[in-house]
Amino acid sequence: MSLGSAREVGVAPPLPVAVAPTAPEVLVRAIEDGGGRYEPDPARARALQWLGKDAPALRRLLAGSPGIEWVQLGGAGVDTWAAEGVFADDRTWTCAKGAYSEPVAEHALALTLALLRSLPTRVRATSWGEQLARTLYDSHVVIVGGSGGIGRELIRLLVAFRARVTVVRRTPAGEGEHRFEDLPAVLPGADVVVVACALTPQTRNLIDEAALRAMPPHAVLVNVARGPVVDTDALVRALDSGTIAGAGLDVTEPEPLPPGHPLWGRSDCLITPHSADTPEMIRPLLAGRLRENVARKVRGDPLVGVVDADSGY
Repeated sequence: MSLGSAREVGVAPPLPVAVAPTAPEVLVRAIEDGGGRYEPDPARARALQWLGKDAPALRRLLAGSPGIEWVQLGGAGVDTWAAEGVFADDRTWTCAKGAYSEPVAEHALALTLALLRSLPTRVRATSWGEQLARTLYDSHVVIVGGSGGIGRELIRLLVAFRARVTVVRRTPAGEGEHRFEDLPAVLPGADVVVVACALTPQTRNLIDEAALRAMPPHAVLVNVARGPVVDTDALVRALDSGTIAGAGLDVTEPEPLPPGHPLWGRSDCLITPHSADTPEMIRPLLAGRLRENVARKVRGDPLVGVVDADSGY
């Protein structure tokens, strides 16, 4: 049926969705599989999948595309976009929050196991050395931000280790959950502390000197959220003094962590270059989120991953 005949019988044409600044084939297919139509010209689109990181470029594109009523961002975190003020309009904004939870939770588990098994020390070893290792089984894991997709997936993975999990979040919703303000009272019993929360004004430097001192000396810290949630200088001091046993960081402040920084080269610190969710991992997951949201938009259902501009995520 042609577009003209569709209009004649009252059938709405497919939702036109643009992808910019580039349009990978996997995302074009996702739009079509969701019941939409890929529109190469954003000025003719009603929705946009934005893959860039340049806020001014996004604002320029939207200024020339007044028909776009829904924008989906490619990342899970929106702290930089919130800081740039891009949400200050009447469009609907969604992000990929929750879409990448499996690989990021997997990475958090990998960092945790590596620290408990003293792998940062062993990869540097040139002799047999001591038998230094602890088990994750029956341990107490505190997840900061456990209500999000990463936290929920990590909790599922930890079931296999019989770990006791305590969740610390902005708004507790059940038994065993605590507010961010309760963190100093929760940390003394932790064996592992995993940071998986969004970066907001409330969570910036949430893991500070006081929080690190509240952790037991045998505890390890893992951060797969955002670098500024952890006070980097305080973390260096905590490792230097033996206040905590180790740290596994996929994100840092600053990022990238510059050569010569005191966190590099330590046997009590394992750093990965923000690789918990590489482009190869996330592209099909983002395609799945785009396909689902296009289908929801076509049906008139609520979208997944809607950004709460007031909360910052």
